[in-house]
Amino acid sequence: MKTPICDLLGIELPLLAFSHCRDVVAAVTNAGGFGVLGASMHTPEQLEIELAWIDEHVDGRPYGADILVPEKFAGKGLHLDADAIRAMIGAPQREFVDGLLAEHGIEPDPSGAHAVPVTISDEAGEQLLDVALAHPIRLIASALGTPPAFMIERAHAAGVPVAALVGAREHAIKQVNAGVDILVAAGTEAGGHCGEVSTMVLVPEVIEAITPLRKVPVLAAGGIVTGRQMAAAIALGADGAWTGSVWLTTEEAETAPYTMRRMLAASSRDTVRSTSRTGKPSRQLRSDWTAAWDSDASPGTLPMPLQSLLSEPVLRRIDALATQGHAGAQALSTYWVGQGVGLMNSVRPARDVVYEMAADFADAAQHLAEVLGD
Repeated sequence: MKTPICDLLGIELPLLAFSHCRDVVAAVTNAGGFGVLGASMHTPEQLEIELAWIDEHVDGRPYGADILVPEKFAGKGLHLDADAIRAMIGAPQREFVDGLLAEHGIEPDPSGAHAVPVTISDEAGEQLLDVALAHPIRLIASALGTPPAFMIERAHAAGVPVAALVGAREHAIKQVNAGVDILVAAGTEAGGHCGEVSTMVLVPEVIEAITPLRKVPVLAAGGIVTGRQMAAAIALGADGAWTGSVWLTTEEAETAPYTMRRMLAASSRDTVRSTSRTGKPSRQLRSDWTAAWDSDASPGTLPMPLQSLLSEPVLRRIDALATQGHAGAQALSTYWVGQGVGLMNSVRPARDVVYEMAADFADAAQHLAEVLGD
């Protein structure tokens, strides 16, 4: 099972795994895939701890980091400090959250104990990149637009390829012209930020668009949780698979316990593409939270990163209360996950998921060989 992405990244299996959990990253890398740590919710100090831990647990095997520096966000270019950015959060949205919590029997938390750092800015991105490039990473990934020039230039100077997520053919052309080394064609089935085009359509569309420009490996993403789907992506012309949701129900995952139970019971129709978490469309579990923000009563979501700064502390409290059995919190709880959740029905070690996907891929390839033989 060898594609150009395997040679480029030094891996045995063309399977990349995005996760916010360092344990998942290490487990996938050690099993022959390629773990990618979602770094953008960390401060530089926290990221240093996480990457140092991964270094100690992968014995020199390759892994990467994902640093989110959107092409457009509130306050871009203004060099605002954290307090100034937080001050941009509107009163209507704050009041809407307080009312939504009250409806579900949850008191507001004025202590700020669950506050999250402001990590979406060019300055924050450079600081996280400083940390990442001080470790033996083999890939820098970015989403939500073309990576900033400093990211591409510094990564290339360090001999590290840059990957970018795309949701439309015009995005792919723009990324290739900017110097990106790997494209992740993320269909609308994907968990987290995604566009409107399905993976089955997007992958060949992207490959056709960039072929006249430059040879760039393409990874398929969106709803891929089995080896059969990975084989289908490669049959479409992709060089491998970029996965995220499937790792949320592994033993190592960071997923809150109640949310994991919901995922295990969910069907592929139990997700929704909503701006309620980050201000940009991202696929997540349906809940009273997503329904409220998408209703006529909503004051409208805020642009990134303001919606995240408002929602993340609240949703982390909701996760904790839901695990304790709070019915209102359970109705509100949500997390990013793709439509592949309907195939995620058991909790397994991440290592076993890698091995099962490899075996499933081989079975699919054998089936295709038999069909061709007929």
